[in-house]
Formats: sequence, structure tokens, C-alpha cells
Amino acid sequence: MQYRNLGKTGLKISRLSFGSWITFANQIGNDVAERLMSVAYDHGVNFFDNAEIYANGKAEEVMGDILVKKNWDRSSYIISSKVYFGDGGKKPNQSGLSRKHILEACHKSLKRFKTEYLDLYFCHRPDKETPIEETVRTMNTLIEQGKILYWGTSEWSAQEIMEAHMLAKENRLIGPVMEQPQYNMFYRHKVEVEFSQIYKTVGLGTTIWSPLASGLLTSKYIDEIPGDTRLGREELDWLKERALTEEKLNKVRKLNELANELNVSLAQLSIAWCANNENVSTVILGASKEEQLLENLRSLNALPLLTGEVLEQIENILENKPAKPPF
Repeated sequence: MQYRNLGKTGLKISRLSFGSWITFANQIGNDVAERLMSVAYDHGVNFFDNAEIYANGKAEEVMGDILVKKNWDRSSYIISSKVYFGDGGKKPNQSGLSRKHILEACHKSLKRFKTEYLDLYFCHRPDKETPIEETVRTMNTLIEQGKILYWGTSEWSAQEIMEAHMLAKENRLIGPVMEQPQYNMFYRHKVEVEFSQIYKTVGLGTTIWSPLASGLLTSKYIDEIPGDTRLGREELDWLKERALTEEKLNKVRKLNELANELNVSLAQLSIAWCANNENVSTVILGASKEEQLLENLRSLNALPLLTGEVLEQIENILENKPAKPPF
């Protein structure tokens, strides 16, 4: 395993990490979840991602029970949660980024994880109904209380992130140090262009999700849509309609041919391509089977194959390189 600093912080984070979205307390049993976390940890993964909304809090409970059972040294791993959507409650203050919900959500996550602190705490989405200053101050409070170590955002715009930094600087508070955006060969603009100035100024770590575009950037959908895959799930029909276009599938087939020429799987090529971006701190992997996780954990071995020539071939297939501003 290789490690990078999380943005401009001193925190060392594994370039590949493991997430629990959809799978924990939903798609897989607790015994499988334990096995997958063990495999990831044994291969050097030190970051495990979670959120209050995942299985309405049950994903945190499962992960917390596993961490207690494994009894790994607390200093050897990083855990996260995210606040915004709530854990299933529908009443007015059971979601959002108000001071009340953030504090209550953090306390509930700590109980589910059975831990004294969260390493990373993300604002899962921007909250248009709560002043950013209220959110920034609350996150700063949690850091001062030792309940979280770093805070960040997920799917915020560059403007919203910078507004948070400006408020933090004006009030001598701690601003967000990481963002969790979607990033893959088909979804590039935010990481490659929109955040480009933030990397240079205040600094920004990124814990990117969906490196395989929900499985599209693997060989499994080239001929048909298996029913036991993520895009085969009924609740993700909206994602299937957006992802499985014929234009994208044709590109996937060409990428798969290139991967075969390089003697790696398309999944490994796609994950390595994401990790190759110097502004990507870690690539979050999701898996429901051990063999799938083991394959993806070997993706860093493909990094030396990403020569200038190969990267150009990929760009020629994708034809979607974001245009950068002329400054």
C-alpha cells in the first residue's frame, strides 16, 4: 500500500480505502463485512468510510462492532462519518447542517461506532437553509471537544468551500480540509477543474467515491446487466438510466480492450487512473465479495503502466477532457 497526506494536513491516508455505502447492513451480511474489512486492513488500507444515512445508521453499527471485535490499535486506522441526511428521522431538525443536528448526529455516530472520536467528519451536502458560519462554528466546536479531528465536505461547490474557509479565517476557526466528490473517467470536471485553485491556495484533500462509476467501468456490463450488481438494484434504476447509455458502453468496450492489452482488468485500470491524479488523496473502494476487493486492491500495481502514451490513448477513447480556465 502507498500513502499520501490528506491535502495539506499531516494525516497519512492510504491511497486506496474502503467504504460501506449500500453494502453494509444491506447488500452483505455482517460476517462478510468483517471479512472485507479484515482483507482491506491486512493489505494496508487505513481509512474506512461511513455516514449516518447509510442503512439509516446500521452501517455504522456494523462497522463499529467489527472494529471492537478486531481490536486493532486505534491509531492504525481512520474512520469517518457524514452528517446531513439524518439516520431515517423525518422531523424538522433530524437532518441538515444546523448546530443542533450536527451535534446530535455526531454523538449518535460515536455511540454506533463505540469510539471516542471520529477522524474525519464530512458535511454530506451543502445546506441552503443554514448559514455556513453556523456550520463552520459547530464543526470547530466538535474539534475543540476532541470528538472529531478533521472536518470537510462532500459534494460542495468550490464557491461554498471557499466561503467556509473565509468565514473560518475571519473568525479564527478551523476550516474544511477535505472534500468527498464523485470522480471517475466519466465524471471529471469538479476534481480536475472546479477545485484546481483550491488545491493551490488553502489546500484540499479528496476522498473520491465511485471510481468505477457504480460498476460501469468494469467488464460486467459490456454485454448485459446482471441482476445481482449495483446497477441491477431496483432502487438504483435512476442511476442505471443515467449510466448505461450506448455511447458510454462503447467507450467502456474500448477501454476494456486497452486494459486487456496492458494485462490488467478494466476495474484496475479505472481505479489506477483515479489514483494517478496528484490531487486525489484516496480512492474509496466498495465491494460485496472478497475476490472483487482483492482484485481492486491490486490496482496500484497498474500505476507504472499509465505512461504518457497510455494516458493519451485513454483520453482519445473518452473524448471528455474538461476544459481548464485560461489562467
